[in-house]
Amino acid sequence: MKRKNVSPNTVKNYLHGLKPFVLWLDVPIETVTYKKIGAYIDYLLCKRLRPKTINCYLNGVCQFYHYLSEEEGFQIVNPVKKPNIMKLPRGLPKHLKDEQIEILFNNLKGCRDRAMFMIMLRCGLRVEEVAHLSLGDIDLKRRMLFIQDGKGAKDRMVYISNDALHALLDYLRIRPSNKVKKVFLVEKGPHTGQPISIRGIQKRMEYYARKINLKISCHHLRHTMATQMLNADADLSTIQDLLGHNSIRTTQRYCRVSNLKVQRDYYKAMEVIMQRTAGNPDNP
Repeated sequence: MKRKNVSPNTVKNYLHGLKPFVLWLDVPIETVTYKKIGAYIDYLLCKRLRPKTINCYLNGVCQFYHYLSEEEGFQIVNPVKKPNIMKLPRGLPKHLKDEQIEILFNNLKGCRDRAMFMIMLRCGLRVEEVAHLSLGDIDLKRRMLFIQDGKGAKDRMVYISNDALHALLDYLRIRPSNKVKKVFLVEKGPHTGQPISIRGIQKRMEYYARKINLKISCHHLRHTMATQMLNADADLSTIQDLLGHNSIRTTQRYCRVSNLKVQRDYYKAMEVIMQRTAGNPDNP
């Protein structure tokens, strides 16, 4: 996986998903059958794991057997087959309403938190992209951020809105001057002055979510940015580039929640249809 240049987080997740299988297994690896995988799924269901989590575990097992066959030369059949994978409902991306955004940002403490979450909301950054953002990635003159090694090891450029720029500048003015290149730093405790971790950012959001009694995550801000841009009639391909999606199909999911745009398109089309049929005597 490291030779494929996947992120350390991805390696960690695969190992985390493979460990329960190895601990549960009571037969040699090479003798595992399709039926045995079914029993493993039953075991995970009894532990009340969600189907999405189970599929992640199964994917780790599947990739492990692929490794044994392709890399180690084992004469082994991969026991994880497509029917093993649990069917998941394709839920809509969750975004925040305008009043929820207002409540959240009215309760944020400090310039750092405001800058972090404003960049997610206006630039569509993932939480790990915010954590890894370096001072050298910021181009204030052109109002751009250079996202290095994003999901899928892809680089991309994103733009900064006025409010996000002001929030970022407010933070940079009070940010301690040290040799740390990462933008966002820990402000309290023994790790003060060190880069804030992905989990550290998520914990800040969890703190505010409890405080305002709303179900909000960092990723909701990214979804909100995409939905708001669609409602403002931005092209789907533009949103795809800004979010760093590999496939336009991923971005198209936001069309299903972009109700304002659908509503405008519907009434606009109906006006045209009614005008065309208004003079038709056979029109019901």
